[in-house]
Amino acid sequence: MRIAVTYENGQVFQHFGHTEEFKIYEVEDGKVISSQVIGSDGQGHGALAGLLSNKSIDVLICGGIGGGAQAALSEQGIELCAGASGDADAAVESYLKGELINSGVNCNHHGEGHTCGDHEDGHSCGNHDEDHGCGGHEGCGGCHSKPDFEGKNVGKTCRTHYRGTFNDGTQFDSSYDRGEPLEFVCGAGMMIRGFDAAVANMEVGEKVDIHLMPEEAYGMPDESAIFTMEIAQLPGSDDLEVDERAYLQDQFGRPFPVRVAAKDDKTITFDANHEMAGKELNFSIELVEVL
Repeated sequence: MRIAVTYENGQVFQHFGHTEEFKIYEVEDGKVISSQVIGSDGQGHGALAGLLSNKSIDVLICGGIGGGAQAALSEQGIELCAGASGDADAAVESYLKGELINSGVNCNHHGEGHTCGDHEDGHSCGNHDEDHGCGGHEGCGGCHSKPDFEGKNVGKTCRTHYRGTFNDGTQFDSSYDRGEPLEFVCGAGMMIRGFDAAVANMEVGEKVDIHLMPEEAYGMPDESAIFTMEIAQLPGSDDLEVDERAYLQDQFGRPFPVRVAAKDDKTITFDANHEMAGKELNFSIELVEVL
């Protein structure tokens, strides 16, 4: 596995499109065996994604990133872990431990540069750290740091095709449609628990169908993840509409996704629950390869 980090003076650089350097990490058996810093030549989003692809990068860790850059990375088959900050080496170690949270697109809600400011200090926003690509969505991030299940594939890099549906048969995601299997380390916290546990004992070429209750997927909605703020205290929030999605920042400066649940002339209410919280999910999984 090869991991790239947007890089500046030992830290995770906070804007993918303007990074002048990447630090590249070579990983084997879940450990960094070498690293090097390369220049980006000041290229744009699409070219940067192409540069990373040419360097055989599997995962990008960065700070802020917009939707266009995310799409460019996805086209190149590069997994994204956004919202990281601080020491670059430490961020990679956190990723390998399954502890790094992926915020997804975090530079805007309408266009580049809109962050909606920091929200009030000390507000934890409940379980907002579950909005990662777990199960039916690519990503990285810590739905559970240590597996409470065993299996021959635990600790190994697995590549799976899958199709995710709701109980009414509506499809919400499919790796088949993207034409590229999902790659993750089984048991490392990169997936929702039910998906991860299903793959733990599968044979290469095997196909299974699973039904997950919310507790095995994105959990139940948490009332503490719904909170109200004064619009005047949150720059940019006056432009938001009910049901629109945006990103706020926690007390550590880390972005997390929210939905606008309600709004009046003076206040705005956000819901930081995952959009699939409380839902039963179905997956058809095919184990393509174990590396």
